Amino acid sequence: MAGQLHSLSKRSPRRRNTGFNSNINITPLVDVMLVLLIIFMVTAPMLTVGVPVDLPKTQAAQMNDSIEPLVVSVNAKGETYIQEALVPISAMVDRLKAITNNNAEAKIYVRGDSKIAYGKVMEVMGAIAAAGFQKVSLIAELPSSVR
Repeated sequence: MAGQLHSLSKRSPRRRNTGFNSNINITPLVDVMLVLLIIFMVTAPMLTVGVPVDLPKTQAAQMNDSIEPLVVSVNAKGETYIQEALVPISAMVDRLKAITNNNAEAKIYVRGDSKIAYGKVMEVMGAIAAAGFQKVSLIAELPSSVR
């Protein structure tokens, strides 16, 4: 019996591990991903349209769209912008058609400054609707008490 126990306790000589470790260390990857997530969360609100417009306040519900819409802005001076590019109203329709590839289903949001005359915003919306775009919406800002 003792001989058998003795033979079981013998171990074969250990191999030396000369190969590379093929396991991935995930900790640095997670650290980098969290830093990138924070950077994108901070910079995403800054990437919205850069035309300064004082939007009117409203109690309407927020829209949650996954598709980025095309934004047309009318500032306090009455100047019209597509995204951040200054465009006269006479050339706006042609520019919108070129940007959307004549897609009548493209979403277009109109931002009008609260100090601008209502007629000017309606003139812009009318020109967009007359061009055949069907999904045209106004953007307003939520009051600070609702946020």
